[in-house]
Amino acid sequence: MSESRLPDYLGHMLEAAQQAYGYVEGTEKQDFFADKRTQQAVILNIVIIGEAATKLLQNHSDFLEQYPDLPWKNMKGMRNRVAHGYFNINLDMVWETVQSALPQLLERLPAICEDAKHRSA
Repeated sequence: MSESRLPDYLGHMLEAAQQAYGYVEGTEKQDFFADKRTQQAVILNIVIIGEAATKLLQNHSDFLEQYPDLPWKNMKGMRNRVAHGYFNINLDMVWETVQSALPQLLERLPAICEDAKHRSA
């Protein structure tokens, strides 16, 4: 591969995390459960995060090893559960992911994106 897609994948992941978190920011759980449109928007972004994690694990695992505090394999697994079990999605799990996992991801990803840009420059 002549050009590294590392910054692209991380950028997609950051954008999707920002969008998913933004869709529910200030929202109560029961309102999320009642709003199918928001559920679908959040789920799509979780799939994007997981798809990017899958590509990163396949092609840039050496880079990810520097950030063992982030659950890269769990992101991939969440994507698989959501994408392959669409009619049986556990909304409690989706809500919990947005509330607990995305804030950590949003906190850590900007610096990781910068690191990736410097490496591929």
